[in-house]
Amino acid sequence: MTTISLKLPEPLLQDVEAEARRRRLSKSALIREYLEATLSRQNAKKRVTCLDLVGDLVGNFKGPSDLSTDRTYLEEAMLASYARGRKRSR
Repeated sequence: MTTISLKLPEPLLQDVEAEARRRRLSKSALIREYLEATLSRQNAKKRVTCLDLVGDLVGNFKGPSDLSTDRTYLEEAMLASYARGRKRSR
């Protein structure tokens, strides 16, 4: 195992020492246990992507397949929107 050192504020150190005594563990073992539990919980959570948020919309619209990359579609949509009287951007 690799050794690291860290600085703790006095109140936190007292809490660690008290918990270690109560559970009859070393401070290192207690801190290691908490780190492992916290990090494994975070890794278990699925990271939400934009695709996750709009996944139900993907493939539901008719139109050209390159809407996101061809600026002419954007320009046409903006001009059409302006012609309809919508002057505020979305």
